[in-house]
Amino acid sequence: MHIGSGGQALRRLNASRIRTDLRFQRAPISAATAENPFGPGIEFRRRIPSQLGMTFTRLRTLIFLRASCLFALAAVCVAPAATAGAAAKRPARSPAGPVLSVTADRAEAIYAVGERVAFTIRLGLGPQPVNDAEVAWTLSKDGVPPTTHGTVRLTNGCATVTGTLDEPGFLQCRALFHGTNRLTRTAVAGAAIDPLQIKPSLPVPADFDEFWSAQKTKLAGVPVNARLTAARWRDTNAVCFDLQADAAGAPVSGYLARPAGAMPKSLPAILTVHGAGVRSANLSTAAAWAGRGMLALDLNAHGLPNGMSESYYTNLAATTLKDYRTRGRESRDTVYFRGMFLRLVRAIDCLTAQPEWDGRTLVVHGSSQGGAQSIVAAGLDPRVTFFAAGVPAMCDHTGVVAGRVNGWPRFLANPPAPPDTNVVLAVRYYDAMNFATRARCPGMLTVGFIDTTCPPTSVYAAYNALPGTKYIFNDPPSTHTVSARAGDAMRRAILAHAEASRQAASRP
Repeated sequence: MHIGSGGQALRRLNASRIRTDLRFQRAPISAATAENPFGPGIEFRRRIPSQLGMTFTRLRTLIFLRASCLFALAAVCVAPAATAGAAAKRPARSPAGPVLSVTADRAEAIYAVGERVAFTIRLGLGPQPVNDAEVAWTLSKDGVPPTTHGTVRLTNGCATVTGTLDEPGFLQCRALFHGTNRLTRTAVAGAAIDPLQIKPSLPVPADFDEFWSAQKTKLAGVPVNARLTAARWRDTNAVCFDLQADAAGAPVSGYLARPAGAMPKSLPAILTVHGAGVRSANLSTAAAWAGRGMLALDLNAHGLPNGMSESYYTNLAATTLKDYRTRGRESRDTVYFRGMFLRLVRAIDCLTAQPEWDGRTLVVHGSSQGGAQSIVAAGLDPRVTFFAAGVPAMCDHTGVVAGRVNGWPRFLANPPAPPDTNVVLAVRYYDAMNFATRARCPGMLTVGFIDTTCPPTSVYAAYNALPGTKYIFNDPPSTHTVSARAGDAMRRAILAHAEASRQAASRP
């Protein structure tokens, strides 16, 4: 096969499902503008009075000293203006070295099965394209086989790789450039291929509800024994507490906040949950939601004491909780997340027991591991009325059995490694995708199309399993992060839900 007019041959590997070709795309060359980066020059006028009767040596010395003093004085006087002029005139600095990027040919990056996707690879140094550079590329099914590889030499800093996917999922294009002095640049883009048709890799276990009903019964047998200790916060408009409550295993531990002077039955409630890692609950998060008129509880994921030194949490992360992500995965009774999920129910017990709760509205919100907990809470506890899950983890643990990528924490190795049968059986009870099928409240998710931690294929598998009102915020250029736009969308959705609930309650 030939590539465009250049005739470079492509090397294809494992391309049973992905068909590709390559063509060159010519980009216009932008004209560089010459500009003085330091702004307008500054002139100094010095007049040295003559001194009669001085020797030549003394005169020369005086001239030097007077000139030095005048120069220093002028520099002090005009330096601020010069700096301001330089700041105004100096162009923005370009990143060090060349910049590599990959983009799909549609801004929304959504396509049909079998439809050709064109990925544009660009390499530039500042405003100028890098010519005649060789870039390696790989097309894959969201990071797993089948894959297709090739190289291309850029024309005017540009080339286009095209491919198709013959099943619902995500087509990923990864580009790699090797420069001089061991410099490398990598860029990734993703395209959604009929994402609303992505199905669960395995069905929900037949005894899923029975198993979790038994776990909740065990939790109900443990008295709540909630303890509130006043916590100091800089804003007197928020009343804050450290909350501790007993649960099955580690306790519920978090920071509770409410607006000062809140009346009984006046506040919607929100439970905020954490991403992966080991840390204290966040008092500022709870206080911020209280500032928005909500009864808020920020939950410590592991039931640890709050407000300890950073070294306390760092040491736990390196020792006791080092492997918590995959601990106990051989049996559904020993998976570490059993306790974390049950603490969600106990945290909701604590929130709904507060006299200020309005008795109607209860939101759960978090991202990554917190996104998983948000979905789990909605599926596990009918008191949840809305959830917002940013780039949720723990979705479609068993994607490997369907030849797909697995979600975090990778209980099972991604293809082509064979799955462990015992782990497959156990982790299905901890899959946010399966909890999604039990959620009866509305909710929203966000998804990054180039997220390699919580891959978009796994996120959509969970989203498609939700039976009720739902919304997903597609974020094509995002990796494993909640972008400003995605975060704002979730906040607005939460506040809109709380307001709609309030207005509904006020109607006669």
